[in-house]
Amino acid sequence: MRTLICGSIAYDNIMVFRGRFREHILPEQIHILNVAFLVPELRREFGGCAGNIAYNLKLLGSDPLVMATVGDDSLLYFERLERLGIKLDFVRQVPNTLTAQAFITTDLDDNQITAFHPGAMNHSHLNNITAELDAGLAIIAPDGREGMLQHARELAGLGIPFMFDPGQGLPMFSGEELLAFVDQASYVAVNDYEGRMLEERTGRKLEDMAKELKALVLTRGAEGSIIYADGQRFEIPCVKAAEVVDPTGCGDAYRAGLLYGLAAGFDWLKTGRLAALMGAVKIASRGGQNHSPTLDEIKDLFRRNFGSDL
Repeated sequence: MRTLICGSIAYDNIMVFRGRFREHILPEQIHILNVAFLVPELRREFGGCAGNIAYNLKLLGSDPLVMATVGDDSLLYFERLERLGIKLDFVRQVPNTLTAQAFITTDLDDNQITAFHPGAMNHSHLNNITAELDAGLAIIAPDGREGMLQHARELAGLGIPFMFDPGQGLPMFSGEELLAFVDQASYVAVNDYEGRMLEERTGRKLEDMAKELKALVLTRGAEGSIIYADGQRFEIPCVKAAEVVDPTGCGDAYRAGLLYGLAAGFDWLKTGRLAALMGAVKIASRGGQNHSPTLDEIKDLFRRNFGSDL
């Protein structure tokens, strides 16, 4: 079964300030804020929800189909996707734009100042989902607003089951629009913060929404996750990571595990456990795409953590 990944492709520019913001940003002078930080450490990571999810699905041996928009500076990302064996057929380069980019400055207290430029992501609606894609499952991850709305309508019209993962894009939508997403989707995945916001925006409880879906997944970080499906509540424990290094991209790794399990026909306990394992594998590496276990290593980790074969 081909899995279609609709979402962002982005560069994450991560800078480390060897000081503390609080020593340079004075509360009594916040109205005339004008500060500069020397950042001797800078790294550029490959990121974006679609890129991260596809990367993790490749680790699991899947052949994901990525639909995204990138800018004139996309050569490095194109080369990376080609090396990974991820097809570029539906990754559209939009002229005179830049690929979506996050600029993140972190201080010694792990505080962050982040600026995000959506760039080509705002043109995601230029991509259309048609029956010719031959997708049996899809996910709508954070992307351009119009693109997310359009792709949900197209998937629903084609009868392709999809997971709605609003992520950081959730505030872009009204309660009515969010309910439309839920109505069209087969699955919804949110973290605890997004879950509360979804409830506030729509005026509906997650448990009630779950009754109209094949499943609703709520992740809670170190507290594990909950899957509401088939009228049941499945508690998925957090998998202990080798070390906790960087949470960036953990949610995307988790969603890749969900999508793999769905495509493979796993039950919900097995699917949730694989998702939790993928999140734990990711958190032990910096960036969203620097962990590189083999499929055999993932299977071995699954066996050691859960006492059964993947």
